[in-house]
Amino acid sequence: MRDDVRSKIQGYIQSNRVLLFMKGTKQFPQCGFSARAVEALKRSGAEFETINVLSDPEIREGIKEFSNWPTIPQVYIDGQFVGGSDILLELFQSGELAKLVQPKS
Repeated sequence: MRDDVRSKIQGYIQSNRVLLFMKGTKQFPQCGFSARAVEALKRSGAEFETINVLSDPEIREGIKEFSNWPTIPQVYIDGQFVGGSDILLELFQSGELAKLVQPKS
């Protein structure tokens, strides 16, 4: 991955406490996995931002290498990679996601 793409991804992650790299947008997810991730975050009370990987092919491929995770969506909380749709759903169902996304006081 080119350094500028890595820097761009790192900047997004550092600038957003809860960030979802996804296909589509929060308002219009363009795959079922992304839609489930958005729903889990919303129902957990998260304030989060999204990056639409469909609008930037370099980010779409780069994020997979950056996280060493082969699929999208991908969630970062407090600068740390949390996982994809399945992991997010498990965290939501266990109640852990709500704890992770609570605003820091």
